Amino acid sequence: MKIGIGNDHAGVELKNEIVAHLQERGCEVVNFGTDTHDRCNYPEYGEKVGRAVASKEVDLGILICGTGVGISLAANKVEGIRAVVCSEPYSAKLSKEHNNTNVLALGARVVGSEMAKMIVDEWLDAEFMGGRHQTRVDMIMAIEKKRG
Repeated sequence: MKIGIGNDHAGVELKNEIVAHLQERGCEVVNFGTDTHDRCNYPEYGEKVGRAVASKEVDLGILICGTGVGISLAANKVEGIRAVVCSEPYSAKLSKEHNNTNVLALGARVVGSEMAKMIVDEWLDAEFMGGRHQTRVDMIMAIEKKRG
């Protein structure tokens, strides 16, 4: 599995820990984020990862900023992206099973590295259930087509 990861200055340390964790899982990781603590703008990285996922350059995306909120909002502006910010594993799992999320966002100032790894594992290990959930995902995607 090929995963794109992006982050702003607040997420450098957590990104490095998540990258190592993903590599231990056997994932290939593409770094779209910053590697410095110099102040930067999270929308840039949310968009980069979103576009990489939407174009199928990578299979899934993981984003990290201070709270995970801003960077997930940026990614969600890219057509085809269903990004979710999670602070615990259960929501991450259900977001994949029910909403077929393709980008996970984490808040480096919200969750510690061990919790973040648990969230990532639950999200990666979950599978979209389809069925009635596909109808709902299709409805979400239809909204996206109408916006202008």
